Amino acid sequence: MIPSGEDQNKDRVVLKVKLMNWKLKVVTVMLVVVPLTAFISCRHKVETRNRFEEIRFPNQILWAWERPEELEFLDSQKFAVAFLAQTLVLKNDDVEYKPRRQPLKVKPDTRLIAVTRIESQKITGLPTALSARQKQKLLDLVLKTVALRNVAAIQIDFDAARSEREFYRDLLKELRQKLPDNMPLSMTALASFCVGDRWLDDLPVDEAVPMIFRMGADSHSIKTFLTTGNDFHEPLCRRSYGIALDEPLQLNFDRSRRKYIFNVRPWSETDILALQQEALK
Repeated sequence: MIPSGEDQNKDRVVLKVKLMNWKLKVVTVMLVVVPLTAFISCRHKVETRNRFEEIRFPNQILWAWERPEELEFLDSQKFAVAFLAQTLVLKNDDVEYKPRRQPLKVKPDTRLIAVTRIESQKITGLPTALSARQKQKLLDLVLKTVALRNVAAIQIDFDAARSEREFYRDLLKELRQKLPDNMPLSMTALASFCVGDRWLDDLPVDEAVPMIFRMGADSHSIKTFLTTGNDFHEPLCRRSYGIALDEPLQLNFDRSRRKYIFNVRPWSETDILALQQEALK
């Protein structure tokens, strides 16, 4: 049946209305997508500063764990020290505080990084509430290390399980807000996080130090990945290396990146000489 003129006019009106509705939907989608894109873009650019470079921090940093360390022989222009200041253990809804008990001797002008080690269910086997009360207690205790002598930066060492990541992210965000603006905030990171896990990319830290030692089951695959010319995918992991003196890595290290070096025994002048000779190769 051929439609009448009146029917055709009705069809035109309906078509115009549909077209207007379609245009309105397109505009609405554009208005939603553009801010969302901007939001996503901003989320991945939460923290682009590198305060370590801003304050010209030494590129070689010795980890000094819970043992007596005499490091007065260090050249403070070339070396800094990241010392274990405290261990905080999450248990149920509380935080157990374990301060450093071993002496650390350095020159008066040696710059220090106060390291806070956080342990939770993965280490203790005990349930953890991950409560606001625990987070506040962690914040208070970490912030106290800022006042320790010669401390120029803060580092958090926490092997957070997947279920603890949001808690850890919130802790770092609040910590960054409370720290002096020019004080670097560092974190350690499992090397596997830096290769294939993107949960680090919106964290407000100046670096995520990839731990390229004691990697367990991932050791062979990650070392092969790095020694065949590849690099960490996460930008925060491309500012430093975490290595161990007793676990040599045949890698063309980027000399612009900081090296954190772990030693299973107290540091000696012989160890430092070996590091300096290695750096000349």
